[in-house]
Amino acid sequence: MNTRLQPPWRPLAAGLGLALLGSALLLLRDHATQREAFEAQARIAHRLLSQQAVQHEAILGSLVLLQAGDGPVATRPEQRLSALFGQIVSVDRRGPGEAWPEVTWVEAEARARRDGHAALVTPSADEFGRAGRFRIVQPGHPHSYALQIALARMVPRTEWPERVGHGPDAAPLRMALQADGGASWSLPLPPGTDAARLPGGGWSFAFHKRLATASQPFDLVVRWDSGWAGWPWGGLLAVWLLSLGGVLGLWTLRRDWQAQAERQRRAEAQLRIGQAARLNALGERAAGIAHELNQPLTAVLASTQAADRLLAEDPPELETARSAMQQAVRQARRASEVLQRLRALVQPGEEAAGADEPAAVALAPAVRQALDLLSTELERLAVQPALDLPDTLALQADAVTLEQILHNLLSNALQAMTQVPVAERRLVIAAHARGPDAIELRVTDQGLGVPEARRAQLFEPFFTTRDGRLGLGLSLCETLAASAGGSLHFEPAEPRGAVFVLRMPAAVQAPVRRSTTRG
Repeated sequence: MNTRLQPPWRPLAAGLGLALLGSALLLLRDHATQREAFEAQARIAHRLLSQQAVQHEAILGSLVLLQAGDGPVATRPEQRLSALFGQIVSVDRRGPGEAWPEVTWVEAEARARRDGHAALVTPSADEFGRAGRFRIVQPGHPHSYALQIALARMVPRTEWPERVGHGPDAAPLRMALQADGGASWSLPLPPGTDAARLPGGGWSFAFHKRLATASQPFDLVVRWDSGWAGWPWGGLLAVWLLSLGGVLGLWTLRRDWQAQAERQRRAEAQLRIGQAARLNALGERAAGIAHELNQPLTAVLASTQAADRLLAEDPPELETARSAMQQAVRQARRASEVLQRLRALVQPGEEAAGADEPAAVALAPAVRQALDLLSTELERLAVQPALDLPDTLALQADAVTLEQILHNLLSNALQAMTQVPVAERRLVIAAHARGPDAIELRVTDQGLGVPEARRAQLFEPFFTTRDGRLGLGLSLCETLAASAGGSLHFEPAEPRGAVFVLRMPAAVQAPVRRSTTRG
């Protein structure tokens, strides 16, 4: 647990964060409450208007069904409907041989006959938007009827929802009826409300729903802005005071305890770091020995098995078997040299017996020798390396060190192409002089490449992208290259794969043209 003393700004930042979180939760709760109240009022308005619209259909249906007799217009029963229903402005009737006064009435009656219910006479923008009136027509036999309705009288003011909240200071609802996507009529605001001074900001909600009747296809649109005054400012202030005060108070109480715990934490951390460092060093050295010995010992096993098969043939192939055994001897000596170098790393004051001093080593033969050791793997993967190695290039390096680096780089390149189709496998090994003092060797494979997120870890000990691997090859190559005055780095290949670039000092004398393992 980290008991390090925190500067005062950290608990202050924590208090601010807690206050912001509390404020957000409070505002979300208030938002949900206000939305629920708004939608309840909007649904009430929609229900009241829908009930009145259905009532209009029922009145028309009754007129068509009863078919009152002929007589003077003023004495007809339907003319008394305006006294009973305040929203009905007038009632028109068309008898046999008569015509409606406007073509829109005729079209509405035709739609009504087709659909089987009353139909809206398409209103003009002036009639609907300014006067707030519309007509519906119901066909009948022998008479058809039309009602003219005043929108402002459809619902009594005492029953109409006007505000969200209580009191004259509560923000009013703004409602409008829109005729089938056309003209729109705004319902009057509550008495004494100044339209130019309606509140803005705060919560803003909208409701949009069509009336529950086919004959009056009006959309009810309701909008409401709570205004900034409608926010729960008192609750927000309480949240900030409690959050900041509580966090700063707890920080003050913890300060003395942290000062005491810090000394103990440092002592324990130093002990753990020392133990971990010793374990890591021991593990890395042991893994390094296993990794470097695995290559020559595998080669020894392969050579002796090959010699055994050659001697078992009839007649035995003695020359080829002798060559295989000589190869096994060279690899056994290479394993011995690896052990001597690792021993020198463990005991720096002791010279590694038989270790080569840095000398001029011809690069092309060294690469071909490393490829020869990997010939079985090359045949298994059907890979034919492409070489661009001028014979004049020579490095200033220890021969065994160079062989270890080359073997690891080429082995990694082959492993990277195991999951690639055979036809796409390609290994390119090219070397060029970089000025008078350096030689650059580039090993390029067309494997799957290295994900960008993992490239920074490539040369870390024990990091690997393949199962069953120790993850020490590239780390050891980089260490060996650096100890010889060179460097190793990675570049992505195009269009796919990886390039490992080894840069080593150029030879200062004629190269020694011999195998990097002594026979």
